[in-house]
Amino acid sequence: MKRTISKIAACAALALVSISGNAQVNLGAACGCPTPVSSRPTVLLSSLAVSGGATDGDLLTNTILSCDKTYILDKKIFVPSGKQLTIKPGTVIKGRFRSTADSAVALIVSRGGQLIANGEEDCSIVFTAEADQLDGTYPITNIGRWGGVVLLGKATNNLTLAANGPFVAGGGNGKLAVADGLGVVEGFASSNTRDQFGVNLSLGESFDDNDNSGSLKFVSIRHSGAILTVGGEINGLTLGSVGRATTLEHLEIVSSADDGIEFFGGTVNVKYCTQLFGNDDMFDWDLGWSGKAQFLFGLKNNDLTGSPDSDNAFESDADDQKSNNTPRSHPIIYNATFIGNAKTAFSSDNTGPAAIRAKELTEGEIYNSIFANFRYGLNINKALGTRTGTSEAYHNWANVGGNGSNSLKVKCNAFVGMIAADFAIENNGTGTVLSSDTAQFYTTDKNTKLTSITGFDYAFAINNANNNITHQIDVTPNPALSTVGCATAPADGFFTPNSYKGAFDSANGARNWLSDWTYSTVLGTTSGLAACPTDINGDGITNTIDFLQLLGKFNQSCN
Repeated sequence: MKRTISKIAACAALALVSISGNAQVNLGAACGCPTPVSSRPTVLLSSLAVSGGATDGDLLTNTILSCDKTYILDKKIFVPSGKQLTIKPGTVIKGRFRSTADSAVALIVSRGGQLIANGEEDCSIVFTAEADQLDGTYPITNIGRWGGVVLLGKATNNLTLAANGPFVAGGGNGKLAVADGLGVVEGFASSNTRDQFGVNLSLGESFDDNDNSGSLKFVSIRHSGAILTVGGEINGLTLGSVGRATTLEHLEIVSSADDGIEFFGGTVNVKYCTQLFGNDDMFDWDLGWSGKAQFLFGLKNNDLTGSPDSDNAFESDADDQKSNNTPRSHPIIYNATFIGNAKTAFSSDNTGPAAIRAKELTEGEIYNSIFANFRYGLNINKALGTRTGTSEAYHNWANVGGNGSNSLKVKCNAFVGMIAADFAIENNGTGTVLSSDTAQFYTTDKNTKLTSITGFDYAFAINNANNNITHQIDVTPNPALSTVGCATAPADGFFTPNSYKGAFDSANGARNWLSDWTYSTVLGTTSGLAACPTDINGDGITNTIDFLQLLGKFNQSCN
């Protein structure tokens, strides 16, 4: 993946450089925003919303946030039904830290509301902590400094009041239903309709799988995941019954105290998503999520002291309350690359760190992905425990037992450097036992067990005090891992067909999607990945100064 600078014609695209934090200090320069960011006047978002009463925090009208100001999220702000919040490229929104759970701040898009936050490749939108100076030095171990972003919609979930409720405000019991088909996002302490997702089936309402909660592109959400009530944090991005008409592309979740993205039912699709340094799962699905996902990248923090609960790449549930409700979660996923941190201890809220933790009768399909440095590869529930019925996630995968539909597929994936085992069966929460039932995993499903991959380096090291990367990773195998004999992503209007495993194309000259705007690139986390940048001096914009700095770089290489 190294490229040599030999022609002036290539000057606009190639250079030897390390991106610095200046690209964040001058965020938005490429689209005409005032720089540095610290020069922008601040506006409290509470000044644009209702103050007091039952609708406290509701935006007063359709609202546009522009990059000539920095906005402080100083309380829970709601985009109510019928209203739209538009955030322009280059805009920065900072969440204020609150020391008590009930006052933690968050941005909540209620059912019927919309968030339009369409950044650009060189002009992203950033949500971060108020203390973050956007110079790359705010420690990645700062997690849970504010709540996060919540989208709520009306698409399908499998909640029933009898099996999944009642929700207990402040009780942290994980029971989210307030009616059949209607729930409250984990962590919220009320049954206020503004906090609810889905529809009330008992009132004759119907799910809308094409519901549209807006559009998020080139958005970075950092240092979120604050505890909102006892036993409940929200995530970097929380999605409750969000419909497939919603657009989620080029998203980045950095240093979240809970999951990076969690799906509570819904049909929404996601593409080009990055999860960095989070304290819990990278992706978590529950309550019947049935969307699609492609090009996912995740990297765990190597500091197990600062991130003690560092869990799975995928935590997969049909319903966390063992309800047997349908429809079960059934996402379809292609081309992910996830790197763990070799954690081996069980977490307080889970039964073991794994690349794929399949439980609670989950279904789904995961193809052509690369997982490295987790305790387990696929760790799957087989024993029923307290569940009624005759099957668990294992039976969905093995095509045996009460379900027998082969509705959980894990095929043509590479498992690299797993600490204990690539394939394991969970022993009903009492500990994980290795399984000899591996013929399907390796032979039929064509998963591979590897100790290393040519060109692929998953050893990662960072100084957590100052974010200094002391060992980069390289996540593009070279040559690429072939998909010959495997299913490849279909040309269905969402998926992008390709012939390689993992999130990134390692073909010489390929332009990868993890471009200069991402925090991973700002920190220099990866080598051999992003195309050589045009912003040579890292000031957030490409201009003649960058061109002049190229003159001394001919016949050198960049990663």
